[in-house]
Amino acid sequence: MSSNRIEGNVALVTGANRGIGRAITEALLERGAAKVYAGARKPEALADLVESYGDRVVPIQLDVTDADQVSAAAQTAGDAKLLINNAGVAVGGGLTDDGILDAARLEMEVNYFAPLHLLQRFAPSLGRHGGGTVVNIVSVGGLTNFPFYPTYSASKAAAHSLTQAARVLLAGQGTAVHGVYPGPVDTDMARAIEMDKASPAEVAGSILDGIEAGSSDIYPDPFAIGFGQQFEASPKASEEQIAAMVAQA
Repeated sequence: MSSNRIEGNVALVTGANRGIGRAITEALLERGAAKVYAGARKPEALADLVESYGDRVVPIQLDVTDADQVSAAAQTAGDAKLLINNAGVAVGGGLTDDGILDAARLEMEVNYFAPLHLLQRFAPSLGRHGGGTVVNIVSVGGLTNFPFYPTYSASKAAAHSLTQAARVLLAGQGTAVHGVYPGPVDTDMARAIEMDKASPAEVAGSILDGIEAGSSDIYPDPFAIGFGQQFEASPKASEEQIAAMVAQA
């Protein structure tokens, strides 16, 4: 079975209890995934999905910053061929704020070190399966820094770089690596952002479409599509576009 096919495959989704992760989990099930391990710090929040989909949903306790829980997840979900690193955090704050270093450390722990740890633990089992699929939910803020969230963008830039490295290094074992670069999405994380936002369900559908199409870079909403086209044409022009947005704010 092709590792980028949704129907019949087994997946692990981190941060599956809300927002994009919840929508991806539901979309996987609707498209016929055989089983979805739904990772969440509070797995009881997924009880309604278990009620709807039965044993095709396996909630697991997973704080992605907890090394023991990551190791346990790798043991429990050893049959997964699709790893979706979705869990993320955005603290925000100005570069001179008192708490900015703590915010930056937390964002790096969740948005960069956690996907790296999960890759480290899951890549061997994906290789034993003959290859698999890794999906890192990054952000357009990982392509060009959004100064409203400077340290968040920096952590997502690290995740973008990790995605590029993993794509090259895991290709030999038959594992495909996709980077997903959403724009503003209507989730709790983006509540304070005053822009048009895509719905999590729309974004999740576009992500799965991109996986099945084999797209290395997935821009899953209208803002992301436009921004991605500009970034690919001229990274400097993208930086200037964001600087203009900040100046107008």
